[in-house]
Formats: sequence, structure tokens, C-alpha cells
Amino acid sequence: MTEFAIGIDGGGTSCRAAVTDRLGKVLGNGKAGAANILSDLENSLVNIVASAREALSDAGLDPELVHALPAVVGTAGANVGDYGKRIEKALPFANSHVVTDATIALQGALGDADGIIGAFGTGSVYNARRDGKIWGIGGWGFVVGDQASGARLGRDLLERSLLAHDKVQPPSPITEKIMAEFGGDPERIVEFAHASKPKDFARYAPMVFEHAEREDVVAVGIVKTAVNAIAESLDTLLWPECPAICLLGGLSKAYHPRLASRHKALLMEPKGDVLRGAVELAAKLLQKDMGSTP
Repeated sequence: MTEFAIGIDGGGTSCRAAVTDRLGKVLGNGKAGAANILSDLENSLVNIVASAREALSDAGLDPELVHALPAVVGTAGANVGDYGKRIEKALPFANSHVVTDATIALQGALGDADGIIGAFGTGSVYNARRDGKIWGIGGWGFVVGDQASGARLGRDLLERSLLAHDKVQPPSPITEKIMAEFGGDPERIVEFAHASKPKDFARYAPMVFEHAEREDVVAVGIVKTAVNAIAESLDTLLWPECPAICLLGGLSKAYHPRLASRHKALLMEPKGDVLRGAVELAAKLLQKDMGSTP
């Protein structure tokens, strides 16, 4: 009888895995490259498995147990078309359950309680649970969605830098810094944009927040647009008796002080991160397979 399961957070910048027992105790951790299934499915699959193997090794277990253990994989894009089913079929785990990154974020932040989560990393997504019913919005990828995500912040910065270069909009220290990075050549920015993955754009997000703190007009404008997008999404999910809002992901702390007061009043520290959510769901899967509860 299987005693362990694997929880995996397939993030757009890196993929993290943890081996758990049926009580949710983490026995080992692993990490590999990005798992953005919409932009790079093949490498995402490689990194998901690599992170699981590393977690098994860290737990003192044989990496080949990937073929014998159940796994829960949370990743952006699992809700698009047949991507989720395709990944489940392609992965080597004994029993693969592929869910959205929002699903594991919700579980990590709230456990089984009601509330709303917004997750902001390379991408962005929202989820809510009310009286056991779960629904979500966003998570459509940064080309047409993922507002307020790291990738969108970086993309918007490059766009504004090109507009400043063309003298359509005024420049600022941050646009001048970007142009200097690309040798003052706008064509190099365009080449970078066409060849890049979401994680490549997302690396500019910290720069946007740093310059916003210095009142850089372009950076402030980009952040304000992102904050407005967050407010619209939270308002879409909010209900009068909602007990809590949790923000997760690498950019969450930067957004905390900028939230509208109606949302700040409901802010709660997450119980755990996104990987913790994957671990809890993996433990639940193990309990189900074993036909018992802790």
C-alpha cells in the first residue's frame, strides 16, 4: 500500500515539489525549472518530474518511486482546453491529478475554510470558496490576461519604454534604465519580447516596484494599473459576509499596502503557501486511495 504522495507547485519561474505522508507531513523537497504549460509544455513536463525526483531523493527515497506514487500537480493553464488531461496522461506518476495553480493556492492559504485568494507571481489568478463551493477568475496567461502579474508588469514596462523612446509619452528614470540595458536600441527590445517566456518578463517586476517607491511616474502608473485590476477582480468575487482575503506569491507583499481599504480590512495572512496547498491535496488523495482519514 502506498504510504507517500507528491505535491507539486508548477510555477512559471520554478517548479517545486514535496513528498508527503497521509498526514501532510513533508518528508523531502525538490526544485526544478519553470513549468508554464501554455508556453512550453515539453520542458514543463521535464521539470515537473525532475522536481519530484529531487524531492524523493531529499526524503531518502528512491527517485524511481515517481512511477509508484500518486501526485497532485498545480499549474497555470490546467483550465485551458485539454492541457490538464494531456499532462495527466504524459506524467509517469501512478495516479496524476492536475489542477490549476489557483486550486492549490486556495488550499494552501485557507485550508478548507471560506474566503478569497489572489496569487501573484509570474502569472496571476484568483479563487474563492463559499459554503464549500469553489470558483475562480483569471489565470488566462499574460498575453491576454494575468493582470498585475510579474510578467505583465515587465511587459508593460517594456511597452512604456518604447513609447518613451518614440516620444509618444514622457521618459522617466526607469524607461531610461531599460533603454540603456538594451544599448539604446528599440529593435533589441522587440527581439527580446518575441523570444522571451513569461518568466523573462517577470524579472523586471522588482525594478517596477523599486522605482514606484521613488515616485518614478512611469513605474507608479504601471503599479496603479495593476492595483486597479486587483481591486476589480476582488470585487467580482467578494460577497457581504466574506471572512478573509489572502494574497499569495512573490509579489503579494508589494501589493498589500496598495490595496483599497475595503480589501485591506479583510486581509489575512495565508496559512501556507502554494506548495503547501499541493501537499495538502496530495495527502487528501493519499487518504482517499487508502480508504481512510487521519
